[in-house]
This record gives sequence, C-alpha cells and structure tokens, in this order.
Amino acid sequence: MARTRAMNRAGGSARRTGQRKAVARISRVRKPEEMSLEQWQIALRRQFAQKQNYRVTNLGTEPIFSEFMVTNPVTAGEYRVAIRGQGLGDNYCSCPDFAVNTLGTCKHIEWLLGRLRRRRGGTKALAEGFRPAYSEVYLRYGARHAVIFRSGTECPGVLRELAAGYFDDSGILLDRGYKRFDTFLRRATALGHDLRCYDDTLDFIAEVRDRTDLSKRLDKAFPAGIESPAFKNLLKVALYPYQREGALFAARAGRSLIADDMGLGKTIQAIAACEILAKMVGIERVLIVCPTSLKYQWSQEIEKFCDHSATVVEGLLAKRAGLYAQDSFYKIINYDVVHRDLDAIRAWGPEVIILDEAQRIKNWKTRRAQSIKRLDSKYAIVLTGTPLENRLEELHSIVEFVDRFRL
Repeated sequence: MARTRAMNRAGGSARRTGQRKAVARISRVRKPEEMSLEQWQIALRRQFAQKQNYRVTNLGTEPIFSEFMVTNPVTAGEYRVAIRGQGLGDNYCSCPDFAVNTLGTCKHIEWLLGRLRRRRGGTKALAEGFRPAYSEVYLRYGARHAVIFRSGTECPGVLRELAAGYFDDSGILLDRGYKRFDTFLRRATALGHDLRCYDDTLDFIAEVRDRTDLSKRLDKAFPAGIESPAFKNLLKVALYPYQREGALFAARAGRSLIADDMGLGKTIQAIAACEILAKMVGIERVLIVCPTSLKYQWSQEIEKFCDHSATVVEGLLAKRAGLYAQDSFYKIINYDVVHRDLDAIRAWGPEVIILDEAQRIKNWKTRRAQSIKRLDSKYAIVLTGTPLENRLEELHSIVEFVDRFRL
C-alpha cells in the first residue's frame, strides 16, 4: 500500500509537472525552436487570451455557434466575433489584428473559444463542428483569403448543384466565379433557401473583381507597356521610360510604394498614375498629404503637368472645411492637419491618397501616423526617397498604409 501510494504520488507529481510544461510561458521576443513562426504567434495569442477578463454578449440565438460581442473593459473596445468551429480560419473577428495577421485567429476568438468549451456540451459541439440549417458564403481568413460556400443541413440539392458551378470540391470560390458571383447569388436567393452572405465577403469579392477589371483595361489601353502610344497625350510633358514604368506600375497595383531616389521625379510619376486612373476608372478626388513646405510645389507641378485643378487646403478649421467642399480634382494638405480634419476628409471621400515624404509616418506610435492610417481610399500612392536608417518596424509602418496585409 505504501508503495502504491508512493507511486500514485509520483504519478501525480509527474502529471502536474507535465501540465506545467504544457502551459509553460512562451516568450514574446524569442521563437521556440520547435515551433514555426505561425505556431508561435498563435500560441502567444492563446496565452494572452487566458489572462483576459473580457465580457461577452451573445448577439444570436444559438449558445455556441453564434455571433458575439466581446468587450474589453479596460479599453472599452468592442469586437464582433462569429464562431463557426474551432479550426483556424473558421471564425471571424472584427478586430484589426484578425484582419491582418493571416493566422485565422486572434486573442478575442481564442478567449471566446476557451469560454465556450467550459460550457456544458461546448467542447463536444465545437469538436463536431457547425451544422446549421441555413447555408452560407463567408470569407476564410488566413495566409490566403478564400471565399467559402458551406451548405446547411436543409440545403436543397438544386443549390448544391448550382454551387458546384462556382465553387470547387472544397467549397472554395473558383477564379471564374468572382466575375459571375452576382449571378450565383441571385439564382441561389430565388430558391427560397436561407443562404447567408456576409459584408466582408462581398467587399472582398468586389475588390478582386475591380482589380481584375482594372488590369484588363490597362492591358487594352497600354498594349505595349511603357512604349504604348497612350503615354504621348497623358501629360503636358514627356515622361522618361522609368517614369512611365513607375506610373503604370502604380496605376495597375492600385495601392503602391514608389521609393526612387531624390530628383528622379516621384511627383510626376504619381500625377501620371492619377491621370491613368482618371481615364481608366474615372477617379475625381485625389488627396495629397505632404510636408507644409511642399504644398505649393505640388500645386505648381500639377498645373505644369496636367489640366486638372488643385486646391491647397490651409487656414483655420472653418476655412479648411470650406476648401474641402470646393470642387477640385486634387486637394493638397500637410501632415499636421490630418488629425483635426479627419471628418472633413471623410466627408469629401478621396478616391486616391498620395503620401509624399512618407517617412513622416515611419514611427507607428505617433498621432500623425495613426491619423494617416485612419484615412480611407480605394487607391494609394506612397512616395519616399529616404532609406530606412533605424528599425525594420519603420518599413512596416509605411507599408501598412499601402497594404495592411502585405507584411
């Protein structure tokens, strides 16, 4: 008996030791050798989630597979979380980290999954997976975003047959399906079955279609690339070959970074790209953000290179508000007023934003950088001739404005 108790104590001690190893703290600054980068980052979010005291409200009717509002009582941040399963990419969170980390999860999702597993039947339900009566089309987040069709338990066979023409065997929207997605949605809706398609999914599909359409238009208008005749009448002056290449690259990319050395004509490349976009997709509102000393230089060069109007926005707040309301193609402001003018800029609704001397936002912690990143536009051109000098995060801060998914 004594031997048995000793073995039990030893076994209990070993189990407790194993448990301690299983929950050993993971370093935030050094990746464990046995983990991939993605595994490390996912583990960090799960570790952080265990210590949080979030609050949750169920926005739906189902206890597990539903939409929830997760609130951080410290920051008062509120995030909508949709739970569909326990796999990476199955769920959705409206927080910025989930949108950009390409991991398919975040601390809010991990916290909520942990809470749901502690409910009666929660672990079993999550393991069995989400099987609602309704069908859905949703966006799966991860290293590569994908549009997914998932049939519900009451999905009619005719809808499954219809979906087979747009989605592959794994339920992923085919490349040809993006262009024809509106037809699929219209025909599916007419079947009377409850099919749910979410806003982020529709936005992603529209973005892919617009990018494809722009590329086709550019191929048609500039069939010979930088040697195409369309460049002859694009601006009032001729462009050098490398400038034509930069302008065409920026127009095709939609959101881009031009990092030529000083004196090579980044300004004229940005203006040329805007002129291309005006001809191809009809843009009418371009916001230029630059240092105060360069505002009138931009105005002069716009007048010199093209026929579109430009307004330098300056003065007190009331005057600036009036200048935003004026009808002009280009509006030119300095970095320091962005924070105060956010509402007026949003009301004007720029379609293209040009950031000149973009190293001004290299420190992502500053109010200036954070205000710039709150600006919204479909197209963006970021200009800088200053090499990085200090930390890699400076590059990340600049590229984040161009494309928050890129890094």
